[in-house]
Amino acid sequence: MSRKKIDRIETGLQIVDINAKGMGVAKSDEGVVYFIKGVIPGDVVDVQVYKKGRRYFEAKPIKWIQKSTHSSIPPCQHFGVCGGCKLQHLAYEGQLEYKEKGVLHNLNHIGKIDIETVLPIARVENPYYYRNKMEFSFSNKRWLTTEEISGGEEIERNGLGFHKPGMWDKVVDVEHCHLQAEPSNEIRNAIKAFAIREQLDFFDTREQQGFLRTLMIRNTLAGEVMVLIQFFKEEVEKRELLLNFLKEQFPQITSLLYCINGKGNDSLYDQNIICYHGQDFITEHLDDLQFKITAKSFYQTNPKQAKVLYAIGQEFATLKGNEIVYDLYTGTGTIALSLAKQCAKVIGVESVPEAIEAANENAQFNAIENAFFEVGDMKDCFNDAFIQRHGKADVVITDPPRNGMHPEVVKQLMKLAPPRIVYISCNSSTQARDLEMMKGMYSVVKSQAVDMFPQTHHVENVVLLQRNEIT
Repeated sequence: MSRKKIDRIETGLQIVDINAKGMGVAKSDEGVVYFIKGVIPGDVVDVQVYKKGRRYFEAKPIKWIQKSTHSSIPPCQHFGVCGGCKLQHLAYEGQLEYKEKGVLHNLNHIGKIDIETVLPIARVENPYYYRNKMEFSFSNKRWLTTEEISGGEEIERNGLGFHKPGMWDKVVDVEHCHLQAEPSNEIRNAIKAFAIREQLDFFDTREQQGFLRTLMIRNTLAGEVMVLIQFFKEEVEKRELLLNFLKEQFPQITSLLYCINGKGNDSLYDQNIICYHGQDFITEHLDDLQFKITAKSFYQTNPKQAKVLYAIGQEFATLKGNEIVYDLYTGTGTIALSLAKQCAKVIGVESVPEAIEAANENAQFNAIENAFFEVGDMKDCFNDAFIQRHGKADVVITDPPRNGMHPEVVKQLMKLAPPRIVYISCNSSTQARDLEMMKGMYSVVKSQAVDMFPQTHHVENVVLLQRNEIT
């Protein structure tokens, strides 16, 4: 049944949970389920219902009868508008509680898993300014508030920020984002002010015209900064004017890049990235390892917490130095390379050729000779021939995308039957589904959630599977 727009009021709903999209969950006395924006467990609210789903209604609060004890005042002026940081109104301790609760619910109810040990969720030191990569869009028709529309004054329509949810052609102009450390906000605001002053055309998404298209800012824990500007078309004088301004105004930029992207979308992977100043990469450190990060590289967006995540994976793997390790869905090889010194050899597999190129480059960069990487679709390349080439794994690390492992991969894992499997997941529901398929052969010995993205509903989970003894 398709969703239908409706308009009615429901009163006195008590919020009891948070769903996978960060919306509050309530159930009426009649058993009707409501997903409600902008509320948290413990709130009691009157709501306006605006949409009907298959087994639920969507609603927005119109009156608070009672506020949750976990309620927090969002520090961001853009909260509730830009679409990010949907849990800023929930105190951090409450965020951790409900993330952990959600993971265990999925493991218990979807996977029907009995877990020997559940370790406390790994929290971050600072729940703000943790991201090392942010992407912003230019717009010549930014989203306007009701007050701006009704104010009657001339309004600056150019903006630089995030696309508003549900409005593909509107951008919320961002003054201060609490996700990336300075000089991120300083650079973004300086670019916007300079472009307006110099009358550089901001992009029109609907008409597909303009000059300034997107801005990407990346940084490292050591303070290196990468700035990449996408221009919709080449206008040499204007491009150099802006890039020279950035070069002079922000000498801390170690990698100043640009590309000319005139296609229908702003994805970077098929674009020619040009280094205007500095070098074409920045370097991140993970303990004693160094990783080259280019404009197209994938690297965990919370680098401090990535160290925590990988340390948990290493602890669960309990390597002694003589093992063969498979790292399935290796990405750019960060996990594989972090384990290389603790095992005989590690083999990473990934479907994205550019990621494997980066993995091999970083292996050479760190003088690691016992890490090997292959490109291929996991369900096709993880087969008997793969095992014959590399030897039978003693430990398997798997870190699949949100949709989990393909059933053929699970079958091959069970055929391989390694003594230990460490399953890292960014989606505990698909993780639970995969674990349920393996529970006849494996027991879940340990599980630990890891909060990688505070202020959002996203959470990672790591489990250790131990092969059951054959009797």
